[in-house]
Amino acid sequence: MTSHSEHHEQHEHLPHSSKELGVDLSGIRGYLFDLDGVLTPTASVHMHAWSRLFTPFLEAHGAAPYSDDDYFAYIDGKPRYDGVRSLLESRGIRVPEGEVTDPPSADTVHGLGNRKNDAFNETLAEEGVEAYPASVAFLDAVQAAGCLVAVVSSSKNAPSVLEAAGLAHRFDVVVDGLVAARDGLPGKPEPDTFERAAELLGLPTEACAVVEDAESGVKAGAAGEFGLVIGVDRGVGRAALEELGADVIVDELDELIPLLPDTTTSLDSPREDRP
Repeated sequence: MTSHSEHHEQHEHLPHSSKELGVDLSGIRGYLFDLDGVLTPTASVHMHAWSRLFTPFLEAHGAAPYSDDDYFAYIDGKPRYDGVRSLLESRGIRVPEGEVTDPPSADTVHGLGNRKNDAFNETLAEEGVEAYPASVAFLDAVQAAGCLVAVVSSSKNAPSVLEAAGLAHRFDVVVDGLVAARDGLPGKPEPDTFERAAELLGLPTEACAVVEDAESGVKAGAAGEFGLVIGVDRGVGRAALEELGADVIVDELDELIPLLPDTTTSLDSPREDRP
């Protein structure tokens, strides 16, 4: 299997057409999916929750107003409290760290993170969430091809989101914010949570593809020895995803379905790249 760096060199300036993507999926036996923005459109729920948190908070501190650009630059894909720290740092605002048990009313890093979490859960309960049809089609196709799948999410709400989207039964391996905290794994943009997911699937990282839409997630994939980093452009921009280390960039994951190996060969034929 070619290395990540070799993949990156081969797939610069990728066109949109699936026929011309030119990416080789034959050696990929596991797909490590980010959740928010890749499988489900919960990124919009998160964006609204962060805006409700930081718009009044920054105004009260006389700081530059909060915008969606802040979400993509400082928050997207990161563990919740890391997102709080990053955004506050961008404005030069210092607040106490606090404790994870801080109430949502506390103006601490943990209190602000808990406040945002309440807003997210309220919105999810009110509106629900439906998985991206194209992503479900790709998930169907990779599982039909005999590949293993996992969810790797910074969110501690991943199980409830998967359940709300009707996808919980599809994933035996979920490495989320709770697992990362329990096992002491650094979050994205470090590759550790993706590496743990590959380990739990019983696959070498080189046989796994990272599927991400967030800057921090693509960075995490590029920082590890993964077979492929697939970038889904949900707003970060194709040029930015490519610069961050995505090997192939798509608008929707079903663009890659024609490139999957035939089911009959992928299930039964021996693999030269087995460890």
